[in-house]
Amino acid sequence: MRILLVEDDIDTRTYVSSGLRAKGHAVDESGDGQDGLLRACEHDYDVIVLDRMLPALDGMSVLKKLRSCGTQARVLMLTALGDVDARIDGMEAGADDYLGKPFALSELIARLNAISRRSAHANTMTLLRLGDLELDLIMQRVFRAGKQIHLQPREWDLLKYFALHAGEIITRSMLLEHVWGFQSSPHTNLVDTHVCRLRGKIERDFGPRIIRTVRGEGYTLSLKQGH
Repeated sequence: MRILLVEDDIDTRTYVSSGLRAKGHAVDESGDGQDGLLRACEHDYDVIVLDRMLPALDGMSVLKKLRSCGTQARVLMLTALGDVDARIDGMEAGADDYLGKPFALSELIARLNAISRRSAHANTMTLLRLGDLELDLIMQRVFRAGKQIHLQPREWDLLKYFALHAGEIITRSMLLEHVWGFQSSPHTNLVDTHVCRLRGKIERDFGPRIIRTVRGEGYTLSLKQGH
């Protein structure tokens, strides 16, 4: 993987970068948020390891700017703020995973491998069609009625999970586990917020709604008229 490491603490940066390079990864380093943002915009990275507390521009601001400009790189946030609310804030801003400090290098590498696999082609299927909805599973592109729809990485993960389980009832707990990696269900509207954003992109200006709310249970992706 090509990885950008944005971390202002020199000891942590050296520890992480050395460990990643030892595993065969290409690593670029940055010590502040502004420089990290410029590097992320100028180069294509598979994963960005982003500290939350940074000089010049904090990690949350970097993340929001990256997502607003459509950067497709996966983002793993590092922070000393390990509570659930802080993690949820990071996830809602577009992070793919969250790791609290202090951490073991082995866990960081395992998490990087996990979020990288979400982008990889996992099976022999390359194209998924559901009515006028089409997902290119290799290029991670989405079309509806022949028009391309630009999604953020988390929105792509969410839509792909819905599409692969079309017609099934998907609970919020299932989405938290399989899309966000939560092993428990914190009190949050994280799922509802992302489903709302996804609906806005794949249903606005198109035909009938395809992601239906199943009252008291969750959601389902259906080709029938939704409500």
